[in-house]
Amino acid sequence: MDNGPLQLDVPLDQRPRHIAVIMDGNGRWAQRRGQPRIEGHRRGVDSVRCVTEECARLKIGQLTLYCLSSENWKRPQEELDFLMHLLQQYMIDERDTIMRNNIRVSVIGRREGIPQPALQEMDKTISLSAGNTGTRLCLAINYGGRAELLDAVRQVAEDVQQGRLAVSDLCEQSISDRLYTAGMEDPDLLIRTAGEMRISNYLLWQISYAELWVTERCWPEFREADLHAAIRDFAARERRFGGLGPAAPAITES
Repeated sequence: MDNGPLQLDVPLDQRPRHIAVIMDGNGRWAQRRGQPRIEGHRRGVDSVRCVTEECARLKIGQLTLYCLSSENWKRPQEELDFLMHLLQQYMIDERDTIMRNNIRVSVIGRREGIPQPALQEMDKTISLSAGNTGTRLCLAINYGGRAELLDAVRQVAEDVQQGRLAVSDLCEQSISDRLYTAGMEDPDLLIRTAGEMRISNYLLWQISYAELWVTERCWPEFREADLHAAIRDFAARERRFGGLGPAAPAITES
């Protein structure tokens, strides 16, 4: 019997505004079942759909998914070809879902290496959803945190060289404004699946104060209930941003 959508007992103002996810374990999930790695990637798309729709329903401001890292190009060509096909097909197949849920799509990362047909479908989906006002779905494709910082520093150097920016005016915002994520809020919550305890070169600047939540479940197994568990855990934490918590005792001299 279908009891309808799961209910999340966390007030809207206590939910993360921006959730970032390292979607790990597709290959391991498939291999444990005696299936090729690409089947794990195929099944992972179902998790992307479920989590994206649930974030839209929960009014999460932004969901950023680590789809393809700049290091993933070291994988076998057959797997890479399938991932590029999957990306292209996702951009076509999910348009109705994206538009129905008022989701705005954006992509961060370098475009080099991504086949032109996939880029065309990606750009079309971005354009079609540009006017949507609900959850922002940001896909990190051919993305690396160090590469992003390098590109930002290069832009800063060029702006200084061209006289558009004075060295004396450089600040953290100067970097933030030149990242791929310029104009986006930093993630409040970073979820990683498959039990790995690594950041993996993901949003290195942006996750400075993000809460980390790791699950042993592989990405193809991740569903709405897991997302709710992460949000509940996030809401129960005390975020101090380097300061003292409200209940911190005063320091007195003995």
